[in-house]
Amino acid sequence: MSRRVVVTGLGVVAPGATGTGRFWEFLLSGATATRPISTFDASPFRSRIAAECDFDPLAAGLSEEDVQRLDRAAQFALAAGREALADSGLPAGDGRAHRVGVCVGSAVGCTQKLESEYVAVSDGGAHWVVAPAKASAHLYDHFVPSSIAAELAWLAGAEGPVSMVSSGCTSGIDSIGYACELIREGSADAMVTGGVDAPIAPITVACFDAIRATSDHNDTPATASRPFSRSRNGFVLGEGGAVVVLEEAQAAARRGARIYAEIAGYASRSNAYHMTGLRADGAEMAAAITAALDEARCDPGDVGYVNAHGTATKQNDRHETAAFKKALGPHAHRVPISSIKSMIGHSLGAVGSLEVAATALAVAHGAIPPTANLHDPDPELDLDYVPLTAREQKVERALTVGSGFGGFQSAMLLRRYGG
Repeated sequence: MSRRVVVTGLGVVAPGATGTGRFWEFLLSGATATRPISTFDASPFRSRIAAECDFDPLAAGLSEEDVQRLDRAAQFALAAGREALADSGLPAGDGRAHRVGVCVGSAVGCTQKLESEYVAVSDGGAHWVVAPAKASAHLYDHFVPSSIAAELAWLAGAEGPVSMVSSGCTSGIDSIGYACELIREGSADAMVTGGVDAPIAPITVACFDAIRATSDHNDTPATASRPFSRSRNGFVLGEGGAVVVLEEAQAAARRGARIYAEIAGYASRSNAYHMTGLRADGAEMAAAITAALDEARCDPGDVGYVNAHGTATKQNDRHETAAFKKALGPHAHRVPISSIKSMIGHSLGAVGSLEVAATALAVAHGAIPPTANLHDPDPELDLDYVPLTAREQKVERALTVGSGFGGFQSAMLLRRYGG
């Protein structure tokens, strides 16, 4: 019989708020963090807006040396990791470090440092043959995304399984799902896990401009992310990360840990269809949802809240709505559904972990964050997408889902822990 897994610690760096408490307050407020890109000159680009983090690494406990050597994504991992570990009270130095592991998700790794290093060694792209002497001594760490997982393992003193998951925009939820399975099967007793990305850089903006995936509502950034709205025209790029501490349930209960929620089911599927395209019927996401519910032994009608992927692209919102109807049946029209990307943007491989954190908080606090900017719902998308205002509502079981380029579809069911 597999072991039960619970969430005992949360750490968050997000647009609009750093720290779990402030993150939750920000989501319930219905405010948005999108603004014109401030970290580089975005004037040549089609989409010139993003949801940026107001992040001070020194205030978050990092050293000057950390700031110099680490990419922004790795800085997010350490800041969120520090908060999550402190929140969990996970015992350290008790001789069981080999039973604690780390799993980090990231879609684009150390993008900002890689780009700045290339600019340095190529003289701004002027030379095909680069000058290695101009590179930082830490360039290799920026090249290998697993360096982020190593940094978090050192922080946690974790000597168990340490790994990196990169499955595009489902990386954040998949890393937590994989970590959960390691505890269930007995390979670890606790996992420090989550997702981080800092993709707001010229190369990333250019990539999404090329396929017109991002919103160009540049004149109205605060309302640019419009999931499920008639006027939606793409996602808003974001950044940040969340780290969660997972533990075997009985061990957590014995030490008196605060338990936010239990991870009751997780599943991932692929459409094996198209790099960016989605089938309109939502069959592959529906299959992931059904598998996660089955693992949790949860009926569709028992789901009290759905944290949607909700990117605000035309095809994703249609695909997701169809998937909810297919997997949840008539209950899809009764269950509240919302997209926090309307407020914090789409931080690629990080956002799945931020959504898991938000879902755990919804279960713990009995409240549902809204979908911001949903003033004019698309009549084709006829479910309850919790427009504009948060709701107080007890949530016993909540579903969070993710969808990523390449056809990745993931779902996770969290429930209130009852012992």
